[in-house]
Amino acid sequence: MFPTRDVSRRRLLKGKSPVPRLKLTLAYVGTHYRGWQIQAWKDRPHPPTVQAELEKAVSYVAGVPTHVQGAGRTDSGVHADGQVAHCDVPEAKAGLDWQRALNTRLPRDIRVMDARLAADDFDACFSVVRKAYTYRLWLDMRCTPPRLHPFVWTCGPLDLARLDAAIPHLLGTHDFRSLQNAGTDIKTTVRTVYAIERTPAGDLPPECRELSLRFESNGFLKQMVRNMTGLLVACGRGKFDPEAVPALLEARDRRLAPVTAPPQGLTLSRIWYGDD
Repeated sequence: MFPTRDVSRRRLLKGKSPVPRLKLTLAYVGTHYRGWQIQAWKDRPHPPTVQAELEKAVSYVAGVPTHVQGAGRTDSGVHADGQVAHCDVPEAKAGLDWQRALNTRLPRDIRVMDARLAADDFDACFSVVRKAYTYRLWLDMRCTPPRLHPFVWTCGPLDLARLDAAIPHLLGTHDFRSLQNAGTDIKTTVRTVYAIERTPAGDLPPECRELSLRFESNGFLKQMVRNMTGLLVACGRGKFDPEAVPALLEARDRRLAPVTAPPQGLTLSRIWYGDD
């Protein structure tokens, strides 16, 4: 594997135009990866990550060590249908079929769904205007189909009226510090949640054993979606009062919130940019 260095930090070479920038849309199964971000461990081999596999493939095709910047981190075990990344590639390689070239080098559980040239100032992380995550819940504690086990949280039966009653309290602009796990330094914990949608909506069909929650926001704090899911499930289990959600947010204290939902039910669904 090529050593990683940030080619994008030297986009303007002396007397030359900026190098071409690629926008990559990615899907992956996160089960066997220690999240998105490369992790450098001094005393043991580096764990497998999605970013490491992608940088290895891009560097091979580009012929030079190339840094790949993602729109955001996903935790160990979290999946993606619409992760976005950018990287800068040599001018001579700009016209390649990058989707095909990269997919021949990547593991089968990581796919480039789209690859195209982007504007010089496009930034996969800092140009984001909205993100959507989907969390899948399995409602039957007796048995989870093996093929679904890596993709759902088997939470058991839920009182959907109580779950639905909690959702409006999470919509809008709030300080979500009570639903942020420690580990990331940020300027503000205020975010705007545009939508939380339950599928199926309304009463569940008699044989329905799975539902999903889709969250859309201008940005999410560390494990915020998993914490919102844990909160909604706690309401549905009768362990947290839906009408107490505003007080929880106002307290700005993570210790008062229910447990974090496990990672495997979560998928990064879509990311929007200004031109979408």
